[in-house]
Amino acid sequence: MSQTPQEISAAEFKAKCLKLMDSVEHDRTHLIITKRGRPVAKLIPYEETLPSLFGFMSGTATIKGDIISPLDVKWNAESD
Repeated sequence: MSQTPQEISAAEFKAKCLKLMDSVEHDRTHLIITKRGRPVAKLIPYEETLPSLFGFMSGTATIKGDIISPLDVKWNAESD
């Protein structure tokens, strides 16, 4: 974000809260809320993040038995 965040007093934020929230969402800006001239909070637009597909199903499978040792079954991948 290239522009500096706007600062607003807590009292003014309290009086205009909903309008300021709409403005932050629409303009995608940041708002610093101050109390006695000191920054105490930052209002930023919410950005929804989608879950990563990598590892999405981690921990959902259960391994039963030995999956490493060879099977005692002979098979041919090219047979009908």
